[in-house]
Amino acid sequence: MPDSRATLPTAPDLLPDVLPDALPDPRSGALSVPVSPDVQPTRPVVLAAGSVAAAEDDLADLMVAFRSFQMHHARVLARESAARGLNATDTRFVLFLAATGTGVTPKQAGEHLELSTGAMTSLIDRLERHGHIRRGPNPDDRRSLLLRLTPSGAAVAQQISGVYSAAAREVVAPR
Repeated sequence: MPDSRATLPTAPDLLPDVLPDALPDPRSGALSVPVSPDVQPTRPVVLAAGSVAAAEDDLADLMVAFRSFQMHHARVLARESAARGLNATDTRFVLFLAATGTGVTPKQAGEHLELSTGAMTSLIDRLERHGHIRRGPNPDDRRSLLLRLTPSGAAVAQQISGVYSAAAREVVAPR
């Protein structure tokens, strides 16, 4: 069965665990996710006159929460990165590696972060000096490397993820 994909216009670095099968498009940054060929379009939901206002209120609440989450994301990323002597791209890469669990090649990382090979090499060198990542042989391709988190890098990812979780709890209030 062929794997058709749908494109979602979203930033893959914001919520790396939400769509584990998603693949980032290096040109647009949109996520491409598998879609079953059995999925059929659904008819639009028709709302009763009184519920239109409620739907508009829900949408307004969602937009406020989204903007608040974006603001928290930027603040958490800047603050937590600086507290650990990292920059935002370093932290995004550490979180990306943590989400993969198995390691990535420098090329995969560069595509995810939209960095040139030179910038990616500098990033790898910097994180290796900090002791957060290590380079190792790629068992699938002896010409390339796999980048993996060290225990120090895994701890950084876990700590920062905890801060993100707390920020998300502030933004998404239970009803």
